[in-house]
Amino acid sequence: MLLVAVFASSAPCAAPDATVDAGWILQQLARPVPTRTDFVEVRDSKLLKQPLRLSGEYARPDADTLVREVRTPYVETTTIRAGEASIARTGKSTRRFSLSRAPELAGLQASFGAMLSGDRASLEQSYRTQAGGSQQQWTLTLVPRDAALAAKVRDITLHGSGDELRCIEARAVKGDEIQRTLLASAARDAATVEAADALIALCRGSAG
Repeated sequence: MLLVAVFASSAPCAAPDATVDAGWILQQLARPVPTRTDFVEVRDSKLLKQPLRLSGEYARPDADTLVREVRTPYVETTTIRAGEASIARTGKSTRRFSLSRAPELAGLQASFGAMLSGDRASLEQSYRTQAGGSQQQWTLTLVPRDAALAAKVRDITLHGSGDELRCIEARAVKGDEIQRTLLASAARDAATVEAADALIALCRGSAG
């Protein structure tokens, strides 16, 4: 499914008891292009003997392009641009298709574009939003409005601290599959974490 951006923080720490809303969170996440960040993606399902784990880098070279580079356990680059997605994997021909065939990718591009530009109005055209937590440990839950995306994705929850987006949890409509994408410092911390419970805690900001 999805995700991106560099969300490293150099701003002073916020008061731990300060409450948040969607507008405040989006102001923190706004980033000029180009941006890039490490990611660790974990897909968990009862159909899998063990969670599928991918790692690599997300990049946003310009306002209209999103690039996902998987580096392990295989090498693959997905580029989303101008209403089209291309997937290039080592040893195989590049596949290209319209985003109309992949609403989850179209939703990904639209949501990250809105988040990284701090555009709450655009984000709320595509999702119903609900914020919670404090400035030190916040969540922003997105529920798709688009019928095609809503048929596949139940909701997406962002977990962050201050102006850093640390993790994204996406729940599928069918089955029990949850995809977690750890970003920035959480992705780097995940390099030494294997246990499923520890990865969940790291994603949600309760590790350590």
